Amino acid sequence: MRLCTIMSGGKAAVGVKMGDGKIVDLSKQMPRGPKSVVEILAGGKKIQAAVAKACAKPKAGATVSEKSAKYLSPIPNPGKILCIGLNYRKHAEETGNPIPAYPVVFCRFNNTLTPHNGKMPVPTASEQLDWEAELTIVIGKKCRNVPKDKALQVIAGYACFNDGSVRDWQRKSGGQFTLGKNFDGTGGFGPDIVTSDELPKGGSPLRIMTRVNGVTMQDSNTDDLIFDVPTLVHELSKCMTLDPGDIIITGTPSGVAMARNPQPWLKPGDVCEVEIEKIGVLRNVIVQGA
Repeated sequence: MRLCTIMSGGKAAVGVKMGDGKIVDLSKQMPRGPKSVVEILAGGKKIQAAVAKACAKPKAGATVSEKSAKYLSPIPNPGKILCIGLNYRKHAEETGNPIPAYPVVFCRFNNTLTPHNGKMPVPTASEQLDWEAELTIVIGKKCRNVPKDKALQVIAGYACFNDGSVRDWQRKSGGQFTLGKNFDGTGGFGPDIVTSDELPKGGSPLRIMTRVNGVTMQDSNTDDLIFDVPTLVHELSKCMTLDPGDIIITGTPSGVAMARNPQPWLKPGDVCEVEIEKIGVLRNVIVQGA
């Protein structure tokens, strides 16, 4: 199942993609049904089957084309946005960092999210906006201290993320990532969440890429993660409760602008696309920001 959040009549509504280029607007198709993507994910197979059945024969006026839909982030306000740094060996090497012995964890905040087709701003405080294609884990069950061999059971699905990074600000605080990762609108998220049953276990292997103005800048595979999906869920759940709708952004492969010579920072007018095999393409237009 592919789930997104779209604008419908001036309000956020759940969208269900049916594979024919159309999105079923659940607020019109199933008015008394689930009101959010998180509700569907947390409801498990029973609610997901009910939604799929209800959308099998769309009502007149209950669909919108994928091309014309106004997307919001698939989960507009995640409770937690947990990010993993330096989680591909070649990326750690290209940035001159040691290979981590334990996951490098930092956080994003909701103000940083921008949806598919949304604008990603270059801040006035810097010209060093960089791209980072990342596989995103979406939690579907409240959990704590999850054994590694059961970690996949709490994952509802996966999505694309562009972990836009303001590199000079990322280095300002003694190597801490928080400032450089939390400029407004720099976290592309979407367009869809694809439920786990439609993808390889643990979201691997899947090809992952970034294109800037049609030119491929990153091209790798999620099976190159240093710390795989079960390990990340296992370790994070040791120190905090994970809730439905929380997202874990798993790290980026090599090929970022920072490691190139010259460094082709994203600039206003660029189009940046993150593509993950079997999940989709996340597209953002770069603009001048505040």
